[in-house]
Amino acid sequence: MMITASCVGKGTREMAADAVVVHARWQQGSSSSKPLDVTLWWRRFRDPVLNDLIAEALKASPTVRSALEKVTEYRARRGVESANLFPSLYANQSGRGARTKNGITDIITTSESYKASFDVSWQVDLFGKQYQTLKAATADLEQIGENFYGAQVTLAADVATAYVALRSAEAQLSVVQRSLGTRGETVQLTQWREQAGTGDALDTQRSISTLEQARASMPALQLSVVQSKNQLALLSGRTPGALDSRLAGSRRVPEMISRIAAGVPAEALRQRPDVRAAEHVLEAAFARTQSAKRARLPSLTLSGSIGIDALKSGNIFSPESAIASILAGLATPVIDAGRIRQNIRAVSSRERQALIAYEAIVLTALAEVENALAAMRRYAEQHRIVLKAADAAREAVTLAAWQYEAGQVDLLVSLDAQRTLLTLEQQEVTTTAQSANACVQLYKALGGGWSPF
Repeated sequence: MMITASCVGKGTREMAADAVVVHARWQQGSSSSKPLDVTLWWRRFRDPVLNDLIAEALKASPTVRSALEKVTEYRARRGVESANLFPSLYANQSGRGARTKNGITDIITTSESYKASFDVSWQVDLFGKQYQTLKAATADLEQIGENFYGAQVTLAADVATAYVALRSAEAQLSVVQRSLGTRGETVQLTQWREQAGTGDALDTQRSISTLEQARASMPALQLSVVQSKNQLALLSGRTPGALDSRLAGSRRVPEMISRIAAGVPAEALRQRPDVRAAEHVLEAAFARTQSAKRARLPSLTLSGSIGIDALKSGNIFSPESAIASILAGLATPVIDAGRIRQNIRAVSSRERQALIAYEAIVLTALAEVENALAAMRRYAEQHRIVLKAADAAREAVTLAAWQYEAGQVDLLVSLDAQRTLLTLEQQEVTTTAQSANACVQLYKALGGGWSPF
């Protein structure tokens, strides 16, 4: 299947159709003919705090507000180009008075004149040059609108990613704190055995070392919590600490969303704002090329004036004082030292550049979806393996503790089991976060999270 620029002119559509060949199915599977519904994808995580954070960020983020203001600017620019298609009407009025004294006769004479007129000027768009410029401005406006939607997509994904990082760091802290409890019990046991003469100082110091080793990982995790909260505040257009009360109270790490239908590749690409924006860039470049080519053709300018010229203010509305004129001018470029030809070459090159950029964006979009689909599959597989290993490690810690208390195994066996369990429980949190982030990246790659302004 060919990807085509659905909203561009015939010439651009043909070029876009030849740009990229899009397959009917994803290489990583998960294709579906059902329509994509990815507008409010974050709600599928069933986390009300995340829902509120994204909703607030989409309203208050400086990035989104700046992108929306850009739409206002380009809407006005298009209005200027639209106005250029119509005549311009100007109203002029003036009055003049003079007083002259003859130096010989001392006779003073006065004179006055009054003028009022309506002047019309119109450059007729004979061959559609200005119309093509208007089409380019319209495409520019559409592109800026798509950039606004793209800012929404990126922002929603960034908020979700920062939220997952926060909950992951909190979960990691919880894992370490549980491990500190277990290792603290081991330290106490070794100290009791040393005091009872059934153990030695070496075992005590080994157990203390592993306890403090686990404790040393906490400051970095606490820093990650603070940084994630500040990142969420920044994305929401708030000052650091403004969201701390809302984020207080540890919540689980969002889990991977199962059964995400990625749709067919062509449909997913049409959903992405950056792909549609690239189409509009191509459309604008095509229109500007057509406008530049029409500069070689004649241009027609019409101007007219109707007014009143009177010697007395009382006669300014007298029909006898009315004057009118109309002028038409036809201009054709003859010698311009190659200016028009070179301009055509320049805009034609920009059109080809836009086509290449469109192709690159489509390829990037396809790769992002495929990578996200692959990541979801692999992280889910890794998470299942880690869960099994962590369950076995918990059982091993319990057995090693019992056997150590019974004097059947060395302390190192128990400490090694505790270290293994800590590592696996941390991996359990990490793979949960990675799976959730893979979901976020898939929805972002599918162009989810934007809504019309």
